[in-house]
Amino acid sequence: MSISKVEAIPVRIKREEAYLGDIPKAADPAAYFTRPPYRALYSANFETAFVKITTADGLIGWGEALAPVAPEVVCTIIEQLLAPVLLGRDPLDGNVLWNVMYDLMRERGYYGGFMLDAISACDTALWDLRGKLLDQPVFKLLGGAYHERVPCYVSGLPRPTAEERAGLALDYVERGFNAFKLAAGHGVAEDAASVRSLRGALGAEANLLLDAHWVYSLDEAVQLGHALMELGVGFFEAPINPEDVESHARLAAAVAVPVAHGETERTRYQFQPWLMRKAADILQPDVGRAGISETIKIAAMAEAFNVKMAPHLSVGLGVCIAATIHAAAAIPNLYLLEYQPPVFEIANLLLKSPLICEAGYYEIPPGVGLGVEIDEERLSALQA
Repeated sequence: MSISKVEAIPVRIKREEAYLGDIPKAADPAAYFTRPPYRALYSANFETAFVKITTADGLIGWGEALAPVAPEVVCTIIEQLLAPVLLGRDPLDGNVLWNVMYDLMRERGYYGGFMLDAISACDTALWDLRGKLLDQPVFKLLGGAYHERVPCYVSGLPRPTAEERAGLALDYVERGFNAFKLAAGHGVAEDAASVRSLRGALGAEANLLLDAHWVYSLDEAVQLGHALMELGVGFFEAPINPEDVESHARLAAAVAVPVAHGETERTRYQFQPWLMRKAADILQPDVGRAGISETIKIAAMAEAFNVKMAPHLSVGLGVCIAATIHAAAAIPNLYLLEYQPPVFEIANLLLKSPLICEAGYYEIPPGVGLGVEIDEERLSALQA
């Protein structure tokens, strides 16, 4: 059994609502934009990159990179750099193939970013293939499920006012959800007030989380962290610039609210200093950037430090979501998994059988491999 074809597919799907709310009107619908106070580029479309790996016997494995902007970059890396070393290889040689791909550009300094996103997409496709070859779901190949259903939190609450965010959260409470993450970063006082308002609307039992999108200084983060501690917040995500391990370590030592970090990192090597410096209480690798293999290795390393995992899951579509559910189910130190309803709805439009998330839990996709298949005709029809 050998790999005979590796195909990379850049994807753009028109959307009406983004993670952080309405999409600004732009002269060019394909344009990227920033959304102050955040610094990152956002897209008016759902953008992602799929990889389809086929064996000589016609078996197909699907993978996906988290590629919210410029998915063509990931696809070019897959086609020009990774495909040549995968062709003719045995898909069961998972760790070997990961290291072969990782070593290609390692000495040139490409051990993060787009390069690892591309490797992660291929890694996920290889896990899907292995499951199909061995007639087993991926979580079984990872050692079994610690969680028959994967607990999750609703991410974003994309409404402009505190009252509207509380109303949206209460709608989800009626459907059985009880954990919510606010997109913050609007100033210490405003962020604290936003959480306080949501706490007042939902009561003491709700699990509230805050994502600051890296906008704060250490002093500001400490000030906000104390307020969040009094409000019983479950974690304080991305408070300070992601390169600043030392400031995060000082923050974690200064406040009791757990500090969460990780969507910017791809490998166990990048997470190691965070654990050694006690700079994060919860790690958040994204399977679309780290792949299944590294996510599991990061989780095992975190377990040795008594650190929990809350995998990041943002605009990855059906393959990425399914892969993350399998990985999360197999992690003993799992805290919660992210759930973005608007993304989830788009993801299911592309799948032959839908994923299920109900009453605060993801169901593990049934079937072998990842348990999902892309409807390629529907994908073509939905492309922006």
